[in-house]
Amino acid sequence: MQMDERKQKVLWAIIQDYVSTAEPVGSRTLARKYDIGVSPATIRNEMSDLEEMGYIEQPHTSAGRIPSDFGYRYFVDCLMQREALQEYQRQQIRHTLIDKLQEVNMLMQQTTTILSQLTNYTAIVLGPQVGKTTFQRIQLIPIQPNKVVVVVVTSAGIMESRIIDVPDSVSADDLQLVADLINSELAGQTMKQVRNSLYRNLSQLLKKQKQVLVQSLELIDQAMQAEREEQVYLAGTLNIFKQPEFKDVEKIQNLLGILEEHDLVRNLLRGVESEGVSIKIGTENHHEGVRNCSMITATYQVDGEVLGVIGLLGPTRMEYSKSLAVVENLTEQLSVALKRLFGR
Repeated sequence: MQMDERKQKVLWAIIQDYVSTAEPVGSRTLARKYDIGVSPATIRNEMSDLEEMGYIEQPHTSAGRIPSDFGYRYFVDCLMQREALQEYQRQQIRHTLIDKLQEVNMLMQQTTTILSQLTNYTAIVLGPQVGKTTFQRIQLIPIQPNKVVVVVVTSAGIMESRIIDVPDSVSADDLQLVADLINSELAGQTMKQVRNSLYRNLSQLLKKQKQVLVQSLELIDQAMQAEREEQVYLAGTLNIFKQPEFKDVEKIQNLLGILEEHDLVRNLLRGVESEGVSIKIGTENHHEGVRNCSMITATYQVDGEVLGVIGLLGPTRMEYSKSLAVVENLTEQLSVALKRLFGR
């Protein structure tokens, strides 16, 4: 049995109606609300065929039909019309992210919040991957004879400080020389680059101040490895439980359990870290706890280098076109904001 144009119209109408009402759809409803061009009896026949083909299914408690995961997949791949984000929404995203350019942590939190607000679904953002964080600056501040506060700031907004002992022979000018040279040589570098090439160069330049240098680089290493795992940012966690599909207590408990375990969330998003946008519908999700959901994910990057993932979690009865438009635009704007923040 083939999916002809009339069946496509019926399937499209079923999905549109079910997304907006969350109620199983009958043939009379379709005939009354949508311009399909055939009688309710003919629509019933088409619905019967679509059910046999696996695109729709009949809940036990209703004579109406609802889309199956297979039906949603066909809709997304073949029937969905891509929706453009409205200009005021583009401006809202742009202004929100520009206002948060001071540090990565705030930028990620704001990205998650606005994604949830614009879609009314649960937003998840996986922060920049370990190893992608870069060194920004170091300060060496004398506080008393032989003692210095070392402050390190990274591109991820991580700040580490430590009090270290220094020899009597190291003056305030020596400390400033160490800080200036480190900042000049290491700014914008990843820790891997620092370890592999720059330590030897600085060691030659700073023989007298080598003890200060060694301890400073140890603190830089500590700051840049402070987040051993990518940080998970969540917003709108309760949004998904407002959906009629999630009145079942067991479903809520399973999903809450996953969202509370950041390792599980990381695994969900890590599976889609190839470049571009991905949509997983219902049972296409590998983790059993999210098989009643759909997830739209997209990678954000700087200069072609993938840094992390944006995710949107909602019911399979998701407004796919609108949600996809928000995710794509937000990913684009986040990449621009990060590029400015990193000074690339």
